[in-house]
Amino acid sequence: MTAPHAPKVAGIEPTFTGPAHTAAPTAPETSSATQPAAVHERLAAWLSDLTTLHDLTERLARTDTLDGALDEILRAGAFLVGARRGLVTLEPPDGLGPETTVGLGLGLADLGHLETVPRHATPVGRLLDGHEAWTPNAAVPSTALPDAAVPGDGVSSGGAGAAGASSGGAGASAASTVHVARPTGATAHGTGSAGPSADAPADSATGPPAPVQAPLGPPGSPGPSAAPTDPPSPPAAASFGLCELSQPDLAAEPGLDPRLREVAARLGYAASYAVPLVVEPLPEKGAADALSVKASEAAPLGAAPHEGAHAAAPGQRRPSGVDAAHVRPLGVAVWLYDRPAEPTERGRRLLALYRSYAAAHLSRLIELDRRRRSERALHAELLPARLPRVPGVRLAVRHATGPKGGGDWYDALPLPDGALSLSVGSVTGSGPSAVGAMGRLRAALRAYAVMEGEDPVAVLSDLELLLRLTEPARSATALFAFAEPPVTDPLGGPSARKIVLAGAGHCPPLIVGEHRTEFVETTLSAPLGMLSCWEAPSVELEPAPGETLLLYSDGLLHRSGEPVDRAFARLHAAAAGLPRSVREDPEALVDHLVRAMLPQGLTDESSPEDVVLLAARFEP
Repeated sequence: MTAPHAPKVAGIEPTFTGPAHTAAPTAPETSSATQPAAVHERLAAWLSDLTTLHDLTERLARTDTLDGALDEILRAGAFLVGARRGLVTLEPPDGLGPETTVGLGLGLADLGHLETVPRHATPVGRLLDGHEAWTPNAAVPSTALPDAAVPGDGVSSGGAGAAGASSGGAGASAASTVHVARPTGATAHGTGSAGPSADAPADSATGPPAPVQAPLGPPGSPGPSAAPTDPPSPPAAASFGLCELSQPDLAAEPGLDPRLREVAARLGYAASYAVPLVVEPLPEKGAADALSVKASEAAPLGAAPHEGAHAAAPGQRRPSGVDAAHVRPLGVAVWLYDRPAEPTERGRRLLALYRSYAAAHLSRLIELDRRRRSERALHAELLPARLPRVPGVRLAVRHATGPKGGGDWYDALPLPDGALSLSVGSVTGSGPSAVGAMGRLRAALRAYAVMEGEDPVAVLSDLELLLRLTEPARSATALFAFAEPPVTDPLGGPSARKIVLAGAGHCPPLIVGEHRTEFVETTLSAPLGMLSCWEAPSVELEPAPGETLLLYSDGLLHRSGEPVDRAFARLHAAAAGLPRSVREDPEALVDHLVRAMLPQGLTDESSPEDVVLLAARFEP
């Protein structure tokens, strides 16, 4: 039998119980339907963070100079933390330099005002000198204590925010906080994002997009409020590398240095966020057996850097053989906010990952910069420290070394009886070996010039023989000119000079005067070391009083970025169009030609070519 149907009434659904043999209906499982959406949301946030980090680190990897890398770090950090201005101070811990400060949105005058603040009161001094990093309240690793009760971490057990923001989100904490950023996915229970206050808009319209409050980790990782039961132990120097200094509201911060308060008001910033740039040292053998440092050995707050320099926070472990000198930051990056604010938790997490790569990249660029500086210093020591003073001749020179260190040289050597020898040349190759070969050839050329300078062909022949015997795998170009002593005119006219020159595969010189601007046609000859026996005839030249002889290297032509024939025409046109006042001053003449040939200047590091431009003006 079947149960009778209940009467239907409009708008009312009748209720009745099911038959006894029918199972009661079960509630739909909503968790299985919402779980894929949550996973997809976390996956989208994870991919977004990875894409952001990939783009920023890729842009940083393209930089090959310190200034370019520091500028890129400032721009990337400003994007991640939502700031508009900032500065980064670079001070390598070994004291070998280079030390520099680069600003973003700050002029030289603004940086000068910031330098008037006492160092111990600035974020740079507090982080760079190590006072904040090794204090017990600042350097406790996130694994030393439970997540909900880490002192000095700025995290309230009641969920006040990651950096001391009020639970109601009304604004950031007035006092500055120094704490250790937690590893990925290890945030405290019940803590919210440490973002700017609700009534504080972003500093710039071009700031970062709205943060996605999702952990940076693979799908299925714990959310922001879930901490792993056994988080990974941080590296030995993690407390220093992840320490940060947040000053969310300078106006309301008690105990702020008066000069810092005054400079902040002058520059118009109300908050700051600073992080050190640390390259974590590689642990040595037996690092796992390193002894923990007692809490009594930790440096007290405000102690000098040498007091407790080898101390660590309670529970912190450091590898054997690693002291404070090895974990001291390379520098400090500071971002400035126009209004009271501080970064979000997501911004902090991304910045921590980014600056770990940035610090390693900076370390490599520092080593590269030091090597380049050493090569340039060696190159400069092998060239004349100053040009000689010769009666009746005014000399000027401009020289630039390529980033890899090249072998171009120049020389001006006074000889007996008022004679003068001029030479320019280039050794093949680059780097320290080319610089050393250049120094040896220049020294040998000077000796040959003293002994037989009146015969340029003999000088270059002897130099070629020396090169072939001592360095058979290397070649060089050279141009040698011998200016004979001036001959007095018996009729009272101006003194006359004769120049004898010879070239070995080098660019022809250029004579510049009031009535002519022309290249001196030297005979075609191979570079030194290319033939079994080098020989070429010399060329004689009689410059008129007031004319200038220009000797230069091929780097002046190659750096112009044009084909060689067009570069020659460009040089000739620039020399022919010299004003009278510039033509009479060799210093102004070489500067004019450098600007005409090299708009980017001599300091351009994008070109590997050396540049030499030597001018000799023969006075009337």
